[in-house]
Amino acid sequence: MSDWKNKPESYWREQLTPEQYHVCREKGTERPHTGKYNSEYRDGKYYCSCCGDLLFKSDTKFDAGCGWPSFSAAAVEDNITETRDATLGMIRTEITCSSCGAHLGHVFEDGPAPTGLRYCLNSVSLDFKPEGDES
Repeated sequence: MSDWKNKPESYWREQLTPEQYHVCREKGTERPHTGKYNSEYRDGKYYCSCCGDLLFKSDTKFDAGCGWPSFSAAAVEDNITETRDATLGMIRTEITCSSCGAHLGHVFEDGPAPTGLRYCLNSVSLDFKPEGDES
């Protein structure tokens, strides 16, 4: 197992596209309705695009109408870390990958039952593997 959190920024700059680096390492955000997984509804699993940890499953994905892929529950709760985010003049809950620290997006309390949560993700922070192709 690699010690992802101790990788130098030079490693991430080499491994990630400029957009992935901006979102995942600099806590940026992709524009709404532009992410490749916003309209993805095939069965499968979503992994961290930086380290490969399992984050979400397609059976919890829903169309929130917000322009970003949205999920009602994490696939493995321990794989996601929640942190208070008071940037941009608002208070939100940032979500990051617990293994590598990649910024994934934010979680809000306006999602569907039974969790009432909406994990709002940046597509570039995810790697989707369709069911049957999850090797």
